[in-house]
Amino acid sequence: MERRNFLAGGTVAGLLGCSQTAGQVSLAAGLVDGATIPRAEVCPGLEISRVVKGCWQLSGGHRGDKASDHTTGKSAVADFDKFVEAGITTFDTADIYGPSEELIGKYLDGRGGSEGVQVFTKFCCFGADMDLVTQKMVDKRIKASRMKLKMDELDLVQLYWHDYGKKKYVDAMKCLSENETVRNIGVTNMDVRRLEEFKTAGVLPVLNQVQYSLLDRRPENGMTTFCAEHGVKLLPYGVLAGGLLSDRYLGVPASQVKFDTYSKQKYASVIQQGGGWKWFQELLSVLSEIADSKGSTIANVASAWVLARPQVVGILIGARNADHVQDHQAISRVSLETGDLDKIAAVLDKGVKPQGDCYDWERGTGPF
Repeated sequence: MERRNFLAGGTVAGLLGCSQTAGQVSLAAGLVDGATIPRAEVCPGLEISRVVKGCWQLSGGHRGDKASDHTTGKSAVADFDKFVEAGITTFDTADIYGPSEELIGKYLDGRGGSEGVQVFTKFCCFGADMDLVTQKMVDKRIKASRMKLKMDELDLVQLYWHDYGKKKYVDAMKCLSENETVRNIGVTNMDVRRLEEFKTAGVLPVLNQVQYSLLDRRPENGMTTFCAEHGVKLLPYGVLAGGLLSDRYLGVPASQVKFDTYSKQKYASVIQQGGGWKWFQELLSVLSEIADSKGSTIANVASAWVLARPQVVGILIGARNADHVQDHQAISRVSLETGDLDKIAAVLDKGVKPQGDCYDWERGTGPF
């Protein structure tokens, strides 16, 4: 099968240190003073806000409307403070997200360090890199990320491996675990088979970052079961499908939607796989009905649905600016009752049930 170009930024750019126990996500950490974003433990020593600021939007290709664009320069750096003040203290980036690591580093440097903030980055392997994994190579790239982020140690580094046909991904995980500046190791877009291999090799990640939403429920095809059995947490991205899961698109024909960012283009393809635009509108209608009954929004109902799934420690919300921070704070106030979940399930059942494992479709190695 041909690989689909759904990687981060529209280009080739898309842990061992903590002990853990199997079971559900612990919410014992609760809320920090003055904030309305709940917190949760990924593993001992690593506590995060359950809403995580995704920084893919800082990689380029996500600017959209110029008037609201805060994805570059000083405006991008200044926005971080608004998220932290709201209780969103965890940021997720990658070594392939263009200037994203550097922008975070400028923010951390300006505030006097990373105390009270958690930064996740990624170690991404493509092409020749997948054949050249050595401790020296891994250490050099980790140092480059630390220099950009202006951090002596990294809270979490997630491995992304582009081609499973190249078998050194276990070696890469071992090298990351041996790097003393990497506190915890995770993975992103890995399937169950790979997690089983990591477990056998003694380098089971503490977290797997995967695409998971009402439109993409592939983690339920074995991933959540494995993670529950072995204490691995899930950190979903794509929760709002690039903003398409929102009130803005309720009742709007596909022909009138401006797919002006890479995210929207990607998730339009996901909608097509899941049941098409008519089915998507039926889903938005049900979510709107539930949202109205709770004084909430479609986006927050969709977010609450994902946050309540097994093993989900938090959700990534990609943001081009801080305009919706107050909306993100309101997510924790949405409580979905059995009747709400039944209504949502009835619409999902009308769509096409995903058959594949996480990210296999994007890799061209399996079905959606």
